[in-house]
Order: sequence, then C-alpha cells, then structure tokens
Amino acid sequence: MAAGPTTAEKSGTSKSKGSSERSPGARDRSLRFRLPAPRLLLVALGLVALVAGGVWALYGSTWFRVERVKTSGTRVLTPAEVEAVAAVPMGAPLVSVDTDGIEARLRQRLPRIESIDVVRSWPHGIGLKVTERQPALLIEKGGKFIEVDSTALRFATVDTAPRGVPLLLLDSAASPSLRRFGADRLLREAVRVRGELPPEVARDTRVVRITSYDSVTLELAGGRTVFWGSGEHGPVKARVLTALMKASPKAGHFDVSAPTAPASSGS
Repeated sequence: MAAGPTTAEKSGTSKSKGSSERSPGARDRSLRFRLPAPRLLLVALGLVALVAGGVWALYGSTWFRVERVKTSGTRVLTPAEVEAVAAVPMGAPLVSVDTDGIEARLRQRLPRIESIDVVRSWPHGIGLKVTERQPALLIEKGGKFIEVDSTALRFATVDTAPRGVPLLLLDSAASPSLRRFGADRLLREAVRVRGELPPEVARDTRVVRITSYDSVTLELAGGRTVFWGSGEHGPVKARVLTALMKASPKAGHFDVSAPTAPASSGS
C-alpha cells in the first residue's frame, strides 16, 4: 500500500500553491502604485488646463483689461483731479492693478482726501470711492483761508471761505498758555469745543476766539457771545447752554464756563 504524502510535503505543496496564487495580485498592486490610473491622469490634466486657462484669461487675454475709471464722492475735488493723481494704468490686466499703491498716492498728494477706497469693477473698471475732509474751523492768513478738520489737521488753503464754517482767532500771543501748551494744543482745544457745540449753536457760530487754554469765546450771529471757558466738560456745557438760551432767548451774552453756575446778560 503506497504511503500518502507526508505532513511536510503537504505543507510545502500548500505554501507553493499559496505563493503562486498571491503572486499575480501582488504584481497588480505594485503596478497600480507605480502607474496613475487613466481617469486620475485625465483629472490632473484637466486641472492643469483649467489653472493655465484662468491665468491666461486674467493676464494674457483682453477680456479683463482696465478700460474705464469711475470716481464718486467728490465735493470740492473734481473727478478729473482725482483720476489724474490716481494714474490708473489703462489697458493693464485688471487683476494686476496695484490698488494699495493708488490709495497711498492719492492720500499723499491730495490731503483733502480723508479716505479712499480703490475697487476692481469686473470685467473692465476701477472705482475710486472718495471721502473728503470737512472743515471744522478756518484760519485766515494772507487773505486766504486754511481749512482745519475735526482732528485739528490743516489740510487745504482756499481763496474763499466755505459757508457755515467758523473763523478761528488765536489771540494768544501774550498768553502764558501759548508758552506752556503751544499753538497746536490751543488749536486742538478750539476744534474740540467746536465739535461739542449744540447743533443750533454750531450753525450760528461765526468766530471761535481763544486767548488761552481756559478762555474760549464764541461769537454768534446777531452779535451774541458765549463764554465757554476751557474745553473741559463740553457735553455738560452744551446741555446747559441749550437750556440757558431757551430760558433767556433775548440775552446777548451767555457764560457756561462754570456749568454748575451759568449766567446770561444783555439783550
């Protein structure tokens, strides 16, 4: 009787069969890792083409070029003045326009501009959105008028005084306040007072006269005056002045330098 295969022979045969059965699969997996699948390759090529096409459209084509500039928000400045300083590169790719550079140039060369927003208006435009400074006070010098804004910045000189803007008179040449605080500090105080006036008083104010840090006087329409004193407690003084004017509508002089003890006099 022939002996059957030994255990070792069975094991060897089994291992040999297993090796032979796994070998093709292992080779397939190896190939899959080494070579991209056709679909993956097509997707990659499509993405490359899309990116290249987008770059060409933005930079190389005529589809997105600067053809017009639109300026808005100007009051004293003209759109032509703003656009001349902006120097937007006409015909350049819209995406390449240096908007930050344009903003910096406009701020530097046109101090009347308080803020400027340069925006791309696809597909062919650049928008210049301007906000101009508003004068709070005027300083007369040599027959001209220096405009001062709410931050005490002297930003422009004009030949004609804008309507409704009070004239600032700094009568402080012999004042100790000038030596102690300086003209710029007194100017800031005057602007501060102007900004805290009640609206109806602000409209009637013709002159803001400052002789020292704690001596600010308002000259109103109709010959009326208001002694404001220092710039401290402005909101309180504004409320007291409003009440005082209602209580004494025919008075010609009002004193709110000490808001807890206001006074009015004259007619």
